[in-house]
Amino acid sequence: MASKIPSSDSDDFSSISEINVTPFVDVVLVLLVIFMVTAPMLVREQMSVNLPKAQTGEKSATESLSINISKDGNIQILGKPILVDQVIPEIKAYLIKNPNAQAVISADKDSRHGDVVRVIDEIKKAGLNRFAIQIEKN
Repeated sequence: MASKIPSSDSDDFSSISEINVTPFVDVVLVLLVIFMVTAPMLVREQMSVNLPKAQTGEKSATESLSINISKDGNIQILGKPILVDQVIPEIKAYLIKNPNAQAVISADKDSRHGDVVRVIDEIKKAGLNRFAIQIEKN
């Protein structure tokens, strides 16, 4: 495609009225790749707990130590998977930092009653007597 080059004598200098979108698209694609790579690293692995529902319930305003119990009996404290034998040392270490803490137990509605009772027993052995069982409000 031929174009006319204006001579220095003429006043035919036309402005460029097109926007070059190629650099913009390149930057957007690079940002997209960066977000796609970093997003899985930002998301913590969480245990899926199907909470039971109840008509009444209260929210807790104190510092809470979240304890999750899956239907398979797996335990997580503050999102970290642990064994039952490690519950007491974990809670004691947390109580040193937060002496007014309250444990909030999130047990799957299909979890075994014995697993929940065993965790509550371990919590009490560790010296934490304030705990609540999390539910979903209807």
